Amino acid sequence: MAVIKPKSVRIIYRRFILRPFRQSDIPALVKHINDKTIAGNTLAIPYPYKLKHAHIWLRRLQNIARRKNPSMANFVIEIEGELVGSIAVFKIHDHKAEVGYWLSRQYWGRGIMTEAVKEIARFSRNQLGLRRIYAYVFPHNKASARVLEKSGFKFEGLLRKNVKKGEKLLDELLYARLL
Repeated sequence: MAVIKPKSVRIIYRRFILRPFRQSDIPALVKHINDKTIAGNTLAIPYPYKLKHAHIWLRRLQNIARRKNPSMANFVIEIEGELVGSIAVFKIHDHKAEVGYWLSRQYWGRGIMTEAVKEIARFSRNQLGLRRIYAYVFPHNKASARVLEKSGFKFEGLLRKNVKKGEKLLDELLYARLL
């Protein structure tokens, strides 16, 4: 498997750019991710999302990038020069990795995330040598499930009470794509 340092990768697509996080992204990150619905659709994004969360996140990404074999390749989704979302492959194992993403509410329903997921699948196959990528989606997040389906992912099953968010045990839907 090839080891790619995310800081060296920049993918220019028709409507957006996938690139590494920069310190200067912090204000846009806080602005676009601080949304109760985004937090409710993801496992690890807190609400309200504060400046301290952004600084902790960027430090974590920098520490991961310094490793010899990073466990994550995380990209900003940039539109018109501003961070408006993020997509990552993480928990990279020999042949597989998990995909996670979020997008600012103002860009929902435009097919942007579907294109980004397809692009990250190509990157995962061509640059990371992966053969399987998968994603977990909460059952109430129908739009995210549709993004995965339109990106070639197949529904593999319902995982009952699979994760704990706060004090609640939540179900997850598992989707996967072979590369």
